[in-house]
Amino acid sequence: MGSFDLMLFILGILVVGIGGIYAYRVGRRSNSSQTSEMDSAISEKVQDHYVLRNPVFLAYIIALSLALIFIAYMALAS
Repeated sequence: MGSFDLMLFILGILVVGIGGIYAYRVGRRSNSSQTSEMDSAISEKVQDHYVLRNPVFLAYIIALSLALIFIAYMALAS
């Protein structure tokens, strides 16, 4: 792994980490500050599992699992 690859890897990890933390904070803030009368009621399942019902977190989980599968494939193929 060259120095350019290492820098790209570190930059990618930073972007994913900061994005995940930001999405988590926004999700927590929006759950606690919803006081509008125009909003519909949120079901109990979504309130209990707000992380699992968030599409941003689902995208992160799917991307991470695909990356791990690809890494395992490349490690076993070589």
